[in-house]
Amino acid sequence: MNFISLMKLLSRRSLLFVVALLAFYLKNLTASELSMTLTEAIALAQQNDPWLEGSKHRQLALEAQSVAAGVLPDPKVSLSLANLPVDGFDFNQEPMTQVKFGVSQMFPRGETLEIEAQRLRQLSEQFPYLRIARKAQVTERVTHLWLDAHKAKESILLIESNRSLFEQLIDIVQANYASTIGRTRQQDLVRAQLELSRLDDKLIQLEEQFQIAQSQITEWLFSNLPNEPSRQLVFGKNPQIALHPQFKFLRQAKDAELVEYMTLSPQVVAVEKKITASKTNELLAKQSYKPAWGLNASYGFRDDDPNGNSRADFFSLGVSFDIPINTSSRQDNQVVVASSHTAKLKTEKWQLLRQWLAKFKSLNAKLQQLTERKKLFDDTLLPQMYQQAEAYLTAYTNDEGDFAEVVRARIAQLNSQIESLAIEVERQKTIASINYYLTQTTQVSGESK
Repeated sequence: MNFISLMKLLSRRSLLFVVALLAFYLKNLTASELSMTLTEAIALAQQNDPWLEGSKHRQLALEAQSVAAGVLPDPKVSLSLANLPVDGFDFNQEPMTQVKFGVSQMFPRGETLEIEAQRLRQLSEQFPYLRIARKAQVTERVTHLWLDAHKAKESILLIESNRSLFEQLIDIVQANYASTIGRTRQQDLVRAQLELSRLDDKLIQLEEQFQIAQSQITEWLFSNLPNEPSRQLVFGKNPQIALHPQFKFLRQAKDAELVEYMTLSPQVVAVEKKITASKTNELLAKQSYKPAWGLNASYGFRDDDPNGNSRADFFSLGVSFDIPINTSSRQDNQVVVASSHTAKLKTEKWQLLRQWLAKFKSLNAKLQQLTERKKLFDDTLLPQMYQQAEAYLTAYTNDEGDFAEVVRARIAQLNSQIESLAIEVERQKTIASINYYLTQTTQVSGESK
């Protein structure tokens, strides 16, 4: 092979190597791009929530309705042929025969138009705060589902790692039983195989829980995106959710301070907007005591008489109004209804604040207990469980212990690891719920409003 042929061969091999390396890189890059973290999942769920889109349309509808409500009703135009004699249908026969053109305009009671427009505008102002509350709710819900999936996935990994230990135990028991060394009995082998089967059953249950949680997350993310490419959800690491910045202060705050803080929560502010609109509705009901007015004008054109003499045309101008007389039967009751509705909304507001306060206190106590339990597991229980399992295994291999104790110690260690994981997941879910109840309107950008 000459030098030129050798160079061509090396060039082709180099090209193939570069192509293979590029394909491997693109494959890994694609997998990386298709992955999704909890933060990305929350953002996507909020972006694709149909409720948020519907809320924007409801707000736009009320805003447009408020503009339309502040405009006077359309005037009415009439055109008539009046006083036409039936004996000859002659237009100039009778002096009262005329072609009459009229226009009339109604004016609602008092300041009804301005007040109704203001009421609708105030009602529309609640929707930005409801969207803030909805986004916080979506964040909490997706976080809980994500943590459920993470717990199932991590539990599967724990059981799979312990399954290999039980397989090693079976190998030890089989070897001891076959060589008739020590006190190994047949029931020890059966017991080890039984526990291995139980682990397999637990794995099937956890896999089902993982698939359910993953499906529920997917429903939030892609329910209205038929063309959205499938993406892989990553549950490898336990997401550490940061507590709300105000939590350290509020966890020791007095009830009055907590209530004052929670009055700025979006749900409460939305109710406050409804109360404002309801008070405006009271003013609207009081306008019913005032009369509604109507103004009309008409012009009548008359023809000349049969002798050719000119006849004067007619111009008419009139006003009409109603007189609210039976106020005790209608207007008074309308005002009572509007006032009662405002009182009901105020009651709902304080009931919501009481619920928020009680929920925050219970979550605060729950977080404290879960934190203490997690510390106990990490510092004491898990190390002790590990030492106990190793001690029983050492005693059994030295023919100084019972195999049942080895199995029980291993199962207790595994259950402790799973319980420690469940405590940490529940702790993170509690933090997510606390952040939800501490959401304030000032935390959200003006775009949501």
